[in-house]
Amino acid sequence: MPQKLKIASAQSRTLSTTAETLRALERTTRDAAAQGIDIILFPEAYLGGYPRTCTFGSAVGSRTEEGRDQFLHYFHAAVDLGDTPAGAGEDWVEKRLELPRGKKYRGDGTREELERIARETGVFVVTGLVERCAGTLYCGVVYVCPRLGVLGKRRKVMPTGAERLIWGQGSPATLRAVTTEIRGVRVCMAAAICWENYMPLLRQALYCQNVNLWFAPTADARDTWESLMRTVGVEGRCFVVSANQCVKKSQQPEWITGSKKEEQTGKSEVSYAHAETQMNGTHTHPLHAAEHSHAEQPHPRSRRRSTITITEDGKHEICWPIVEEKDAPTSAADSTMADGEASAVVEEYSAPPSPTTAAAANARPPLPPPKPWNIDYRVHPSLMHVHHHARGDEFVCRGGSCIVDPFGGVRAGPLWEREDELLVSECDFEDCERGRLDLDVAGSYGRLDSFWLRVEGLDLDPPPA
Repeated sequence: MPQKLKIASAQSRTLSTTAETLRALERTTRDAAAQGIDIILFPEAYLGGYPRTCTFGSAVGSRTEEGRDQFLHYFHAAVDLGDTPAGAGEDWVEKRLELPRGKKYRGDGTREELERIARETGVFVVTGLVERCAGTLYCGVVYVCPRLGVLGKRRKVMPTGAERLIWGQGSPATLRAVTTEIRGVRVCMAAAICWENYMPLLRQALYCQNVNLWFAPTADARDTWESLMRTVGVEGRCFVVSANQCVKKSQQPEWITGSKKEEQTGKSEVSYAHAETQMNGTHTHPLHAAEHSHAEQPHPRSRRRSTITITEDGKHEICWPIVEEKDAPTSAADSTMADGEASAVVEEYSAPPSPTTAAAANARPPLPPPKPWNIDYRVHPSLMHVHHHARGDEFVCRGGSCIVDPFGGVRAGPLWEREDELLVSECDFEDCERGRLDLDVAGSYGRLDSFWLRVEGLDLDPPPA
């Protein structure tokens, strides 16, 4: 019997509120179902949001009131799944925990909503989220089966860098893989979140559980991420699915940027008919407002003429100052452009030149026509601010989602600078077994007589089929 499933990585970004993001997750999942997709992954912190560039007003030994208000926004955007601070494990998965008085479920209804979406679409949903539990936030991943509901949840054990200020450390016990059967194909899945994939012992803990489908939701848009995903695929002889958000500066929420956005002020309540709960604007912050441009305000200073050169690939623009002779007509600047080179003459605001400076500039011969540059942001990350800087349309996260096979081959992606797209690949899970002919790092190739690993609270034996 063929052991093939259709897997998708959703390069989706967090929207203005958690309720809106849940609705977007449902739309994307329904689109995936229409394409015959069996399993879909959403990025790290997709529900709740990844607060990129936010400092929360913190420095060593100091915090600001504004930073605490930012954290309040972020705290309210997180989802409550009804778990305990220590993590209740199977008791939480099987819904054996005590219910609040007068309620039919624990938490804010997000779990029930995700289960409804998976059930109605028939798609196995794996999503990154920010989980609110008591007074702490955790970066997590939840596995949602169309037939059985939530099969497991894990919390990031090692937040990266400044993430440690806002996220707690999850228990290593949550690294337990989960198994399911989809259309006759046995899948053993687990997730390593973002830079957890750089932790060799954590990777080995998942390899030991005989994982054949590895999820890597991330916020890392560096070029090096693809090579890491290829390493995990070939090292673990597993399929690797990575999903990242693609976000522009103008889509950052107001509570991070501090700038006003033209967005609707009304906050409509969203009723989850199946979850019997409401999530409204008073409990969710405006994460990633709808995309729009910002026009610069006029400045009462003199203007310097410049030209915009569009690179050959049509993706990037470079702003060049125009040095003209005195009283030269505008068309003279246009005539200096090379044949076939797209350009537009614009005006920039600058300080008025002194008479001496102006005379010196007029005395110089005109500059030669600018040549287009082929700028690759992956090669020149320091130049990322060049792209549409005046409109705030530069990317603060460029995506990079990808799907890798058990031999380290890239099946789909990486996807750069494109929002709300699905990467899809049909995966033959017998390739995982074909790869074990010459490499099984947790078995025949692992020299278990000489090397061994123990993880506190985690059973490293493969879960039962």
